[in-house]
Amino acid sequence: MNDIWETLKAIGTDFVQNTGLAIVRAIAFLILGLIVIKIVRIIARSAAMKSSKLDRSASTFIISIITVVLYVVLVIVLVSSLGFSTAGIIAAFSAVALAIALALKDSLASLANGVIIIFTKPFKKGDYIAIGGLDGLVQDIRLFNTKILTYSNEEIIVPNSEVLGSKLINYSAMPLRRVVFDVPVPYGVDVAEVKAMLLDAVASYKYTVTTPAPSVVLADYGESTLKFSVRAWGLTENYWDLYYDLREIALNTLTEHGIEKPFNRLEVKLRDDWQDRADDASPEGAADGSPRKGGDA
Repeated sequence: MNDIWETLKAIGTDFVQNTGLAIVRAIAFLILGLIVIKIVRIIARSAAMKSSKLDRSASTFIISIITVVLYVVLVIVLVSSLGFSTAGIIAAFSAVALAIALALKDSLASLANGVIIIFTKPFKKGDYIAIGGLDGLVQDIRLFNTKILTYSNEEIIVPNSEVLGSKLINYSAMPLRRVVFDVPVPYGVDVAEVKAMLLDAVASYKYTVTTPAPSVVLADYGESTLKFSVRAWGLTENYWDLYYDLREIALNTLTEHGIEKPFNRLEVKLRDDWQDRADDASPEGAADGSPRKGGDA
């Protein structure tokens, strides 16, 4: 009986001194680690939100990365405190990460491009952009894709791998945009007068800015028209109003000054001897025996 008691006592002592202590230490590390992670997340979120260089997407991504890294470190610490080898855990993590990377290479490419978009900021939410033939307003920038809303109210989801892999035009990047369109005018008008009236009409429009100044130039000589090029600058948010309104203003200005829209014209010139040539070519003229014009009597 004493031997059994001594054995149980030895087992209990060993458990308390080794395994039990390791479990208590692991629980303490778990509680402390969770507290530290929570504090770090609060500090990171506060710093990210106060930073003017990071938008909401970038802040969320940074906080998520920090959280994942802290949890991985906590797991490794807990495993190490229980007496297990961390080398095997790290090897297992590496193998799983490699398998995931191979299976999700396209998604990871979009993720990497999403990170690049978030930090380099080629465009932001609300910008009007064109990507590979698609254009619209940016509604949301996510880690894997970008959501665009067209002016026809169509929602387009573009993978971020295609966003940076295609030609990208950001129409909202600059504060000013230029409107350029041609105005056809018939020949015979006074060029200087047409330029002056068009320039005055364009410059007086409410959305036309004075710097850079608008201009009207004679751009081309057509077969039946003179082509004047009208160029005006305006704020980016007023671009479409400026574009369509100026075209209407230009047309109304020409109409008010009695200048009609030119049409293709075909000029036909008749020679003086056309009747004589017509008579000579007729069957009657050939049958009556009369000599043809220019022939022998």
